[in-house]
Amino acid sequence: MINILKIKEKSYEIENLLKSEIEGISDYLFKNPELGSQEFKAVAFLTKTLKQHGFNIIDNYCDLPTAFRAEFSCGEGPAIAFLAEYDALPGYGPDKVPGHACGHNWIAAGTCGAAIVLSKLKENFKGKIIVIGTPAEETIGGKVNMVEANAFDDIDLVLQMHLESNNNLECKTLAIDCIKFQFTGRSAHAAAHPEEGVNALDAVQLMFAGINALRQHITSDARIHGIITYGGDAPNTVPNFTEAKFHIRAANREYLNNLTKKVINCAKGATLMTGTEVHFEKFENSFDNLLNLPSLQKLMKKNLEAVGIDNFLEGGKKSFGSSDIGNVSQVCPTMYTELALNIDEICFVHEEAYLKYVNSEEAYDKLHKSIKAMVGTSIDILLNPTLLKDIKEEFNNLKRK
Repeated sequence: MINILKIKEKSYEIENLLKSEIEGISDYLFKNPELGSQEFKAVAFLTKTLKQHGFNIIDNYCDLPTAFRAEFSCGEGPAIAFLAEYDALPGYGPDKVPGHACGHNWIAAGTCGAAIVLSKLKENFKGKIIVIGTPAEETIGGKVNMVEANAFDDIDLVLQMHLESNNNLECKTLAIDCIKFQFTGRSAHAAAHPEEGVNALDAVQLMFAGINALRQHITSDARIHGIITYGGDAPNTVPNFTEAKFHIRAANREYLNNLTKKVINCAKGATLMTGTEVHFEKFENSFDNLLNLPSLQKLMKKNLEAVGIDNFLEGGKKSFGSSDIGNVSQVCPTMYTELALNIDEICFVHEEAYLKYVNSEEAYDKLHKSIKAMVGTSIDILLNPTLLKDIKEEFNNLKRK
């Protein structure tokens, strides 16, 4: 009879032996921040490390220059994928340089570390251990392109962890559409011949007014927020061109599709009132909401508690944004977990103050525990075919709702 507990204990020992190398991944990415779709140093470093541990590498995965797939095969069996992120955020410090204030250096170290540890246990199971490098999470959302390219069709389970302000197994993300609106009118001298003008600035302002009225009649989970990116050239000229960008969010894709249509109608209504024309298009990928599986949450909780992580946020009370991992969760069973750092300063991811902590000893402590929990969860699934069957059945049932 297979002793799963002993195999997990062995995985802890292996992770401890790899401690310095795993921390080195986090440290390298933290000290070499790159913006989305420009993460060439990160990809080179990660793929070199994985190759040294016996992983086969596919570069330019899904025709994305900074995406990759690294695979370690242990025979026919379940395929478990760990998703690495490695893009930084722009504009920190006096020189406004990129920085990993979202902790993607930590994510990459955790997912690659978990895959490497699991590969050292190959004699205990059959299956595939995969790291998928997913670029530009903070901008275009590379996972969306990868889903559209069928990158997850052969994956049985996806695992990823993220730093946040709480230990959260019930993470929520909002579906989002990102729409750019461009209004075209006719310029004229605003004082001498205003009657000759068709004011594109009036149109964009009326669109905002329409959206402000719409906000009274949307669900509490929905969000509509936008900016005017171009409003005209000079106050004495009737603006003949304006542009605005909007993020439109909701708790599920079906409702969001209807809400986006209403926002577009606000723009069309503004053209009727002003005589302008409008062109609209997506300027970033659309993200779907995260599909959570209670059975996976229960399993991950057990493995986190085994390494000393508890005090979990209950009931999804935390505020939430949007992420391209939501799209992955719609096509493949996905366990996305957030872990908190034990720090005294009140600060959050994306804030400059958080840069002090994402590559700290406290972050490393949570990094090693996250790896052990992801590996433990993988072992449970790899060694219990019934467990994976139940997870997939739950996934399919939720998808049908």
